[in-house]
Amino acid sequence: IVQMNYDAIDAGATGVVKIDVPASWKDAKDESFAQVATGDRKDVVDFVNNIQIPVNAQEGNKIPVSVVKEYEHGQTPSGAAAFEKRGIAVDVPVWHSENCIQCNICSYVCPHAVIRPVAMTEEEAAKAPEGMQMKDMNGMPGYKFAITVSALDCTGCGSCVNVCPAKEKAITMENCEANVEEQKFFDFGLTVAKKPEVVEKFKETTVKGSQFKQPLLEFSGACGGCGETPYAKLITQLFGDRMYIANATGCSSIWGNSSPSTPYTMNSKGQGPAWSNSLFEDNAEFGYGMLLAQKAIRKRLKEEVEAIAASDAASAEVKAACQEYLDTFNCGVSNGDATDKLVAALDGCDCETCKDIVKNKDFLAKKSQWIFGGDGWAYDIGFGGVDHVLASGKDINIMVFDTEVYSNTGGQSSKATKTGAIAQFAAGGKEVKKKDLASIAMSYGYVYVAQIAMGADFNQTVKAISEAEAYPGPSLIIAYAPCINHGIKKGMSKAQTEEALAVECGYWNNFRYNPAAEGAKFTLDSKEPKMEGYKDFLNGEVRYNALARFNPEKAEVMFAKNEAEAKARYEYLKKLVTLYGED
Repeated sequence: IVQMNYDAIDAGATGVVKIDVPASWKDAKDESFAQVATGDRKDVVDFVNNIQIPVNAQEGNKIPVSVVKEYEHGQTPSGAAAFEKRGIAVDVPVWHSENCIQCNICSYVCPHAVIRPVAMTEEEAAKAPEGMQMKDMNGMPGYKFAITVSALDCTGCGSCVNVCPAKEKAITMENCEANVEEQKFFDFGLTVAKKPEVVEKFKETTVKGSQFKQPLLEFSGACGGCGETPYAKLITQLFGDRMYIANATGCSSIWGNSSPSTPYTMNSKGQGPAWSNSLFEDNAEFGYGMLLAQKAIRKRLKEEVEAIAASDAASAEVKAACQEYLDTFNCGVSNGDATDKLVAALDGCDCETCKDIVKNKDFLAKKSQWIFGGDGWAYDIGFGGVDHVLASGKDINIMVFDTEVYSNTGGQSSKATKTGAIAQFAAGGKEVKKKDLASIAMSYGYVYVAQIAMGADFNQTVKAISEAEAYPGPSLIIAYAPCINHGIKKGMSKAQTEEALAVECGYWNNFRYNPAAEGAKFTLDSKEPKMEGYKDFLNGEVRYNALARFNPEKAEVMFAKNEAEAKARYEYLKKLVTLYGED
């Protein structure tokens, strides 16, 4: 081998061949592949043209300081990811209307928000591009239904096909180049007005109804089949027009805002998640600070509204608007509409207090405060902050994307890693069991706690997230998120199936603890596990199977321990059903 290396070096020195280059080449001009973004939002269009396109072309060093100074405040406009159109998928989903049962599950699980159901009136449908498939909408006479796909934003993971429950698949993966025309149908769908009556009909807190709401997280750079982004996307569909997000460093901060691309976006009213990233160690405190700042600003504005409501100079219309605002002050669902009415009633009033309220109208409505992060942050480095926020008793929501490993930093073992799993710094399999973060939180007695796994129970996922946000105190949601680091042998297209198998065999359990519930406080949403499939589940992932291959004796001991811990965990949860079953 050494001699072959010597020979290769010698061949390189002696095998030079002269190539005559035409003299005209010295005047050759570079071809320009520059794109130019256009659109109605000047802030994001300018950012894409001046920053995002040069950076993506690896020409960031050519950006003038004068341009960079425009963003010295540290803020960048949302929605920039929609301008990238990466076109990386070999195969993309193609919808077959004749097979579709209109369940919207394909959209529900899509990690990159490239699949969207569209509800159209007959008039809107008549304006659709030629060749666009559609069908009469179930339960909504006079409306047409279509599934649209952004072929150029798709990663080709195939999660949508995997979950389609139709007898004959209504979604199939087909060659992207041959089906790139799907893009024009998607683009048309974006121009169709949203239908509040459709959301009301099917209920936004259901799997089907939630998907008629615009996702305000779209086209991120997450891995194909990512287990995290479907949860985050769903949260933005439910609350994105009024939510703040404090995001711990990790995978969720990388797909959430990997500079210069921003996948969090806004609706037609200019409303969307306000997102910011903090460190591993202080993200919970960072989010708590956001909440306290909101509360301080709203408290001052509330006092001003109360003063106007009590003023003899206020008209009956103004008084009524003030009272509705005050009555809904702590209700995120209804306070937004009340805020709009209040601003409309006060706008134009020749009163300094009224002018101040209108000036600060963006801070009036009740916000939905979220703290996002992975298990490395929540179970481990940032646990002190998580515990502090949960103990505060304040109305704040914590979402943990539990991959059971430090996914973003190299696949190291975390306190969420289970017994026997291989990871960096646990090359021989983790020796101790997973930390029970949910039970720690439940021990307070006033924290809403849920464990969810979307692929195992689509309905339980949206129900738990809705309950957690509505709960007037701290909430903690722990979401099982299959990751490329797991080495799922079936592939990431089966991430949702892996979630279902994890719950079915007892590896993961779905439950909800709601201190505000009437009657039963604790609900065990998982069925009695089929433990006979437990070791098959473990062997279906490289993080476990690798140990079985290089040290089968140790693997047998550790897998048995892992299984015993899962059995004990389920028995413990059943006791909680008895303990918290009734008031």
